[in-house]
Amino acid sequence: MKLIIEKDYEGISKRAAKEISKVINNKEHSILGLATGSSPIGLYEQLIKLNEEKKVDFSKVTTINLDEYIGISNNHPQSYRYFMNNTLFNHINIDKNNTYVPNGNAEDMKAECIGYDKNIRDLGGIDVQLLGIGGNGHIAFNEPDEELVLGTHVTGLTESTIKANSRFFDSIDEVPKKAITMGLGEIMKAKSIILIASGEGKAEAIAKLFSGKITTKSPATLLAVHNDVTVIIDEQAASLLNK
Repeated sequence: MKLIIEKDYEGISKRAAKEISKVINNKEHSILGLATGSSPIGLYEQLIKLNEEKKVDFSKVTTINLDEYIGISNNHPQSYRYFMNNTLFNHINIDKNNTYVPNGNAEDMKAECIGYDKNIRDLGGIDVQLLGIGGNGHIAFNEPDEELVLGTHVTGLTESTIKANSRFFDSIDEVPKKAITMGLGEIMKAKSIILIASGEGKAEAIAKLFSGKITTKSPATLLAVHNDVTVIIDEQAASLLNK
């Protein structure tokens, strides 16, 4: 894994945007794997700026999102489809028909999961997958567990994730209890991976990521066996490394 330590969140966002832009500029029909949450917001702002400056062109790009809550509509302000439209897609020259987010309201969730993975294969696979990391080491909604699911699947959210995500809702009771998420096997098929993290709250998970050990109790540690991972973090997230 390649480790890049930036001074702060802005530095992370600019560096990650530069790396993703490089992929698009080298391959105009790029397939980008995208993430939601607070971590990538600054990165998306940088990509919008680069697009406005004509330094990156999204017109032929396809995007694949990691996950979506189950049971809230696409128009709900906390749905990940809404987040992606509001935070990135509405502000760049991308064809929204080429932006994919799992359907958290599908009548047949098993078919939705199978179809989502098939679509990724049919598109030729993900060129670069953007990831955040949870304080407990979760990737997308792949939570710490005895076993991890390889393909896209429906999963229950842990209490810690529900609590962490409650800041985006009016109350913790409004946070969905289930989500549809890409599995670790599908994520690991990406040609390259960029993981971003900032703040002391991510320091323990980052330390485990670089511990030289793999455990399903911290799903992100599986990234250690991928051959092209770049980890971009700030000094706070790096504070427990080499300790």
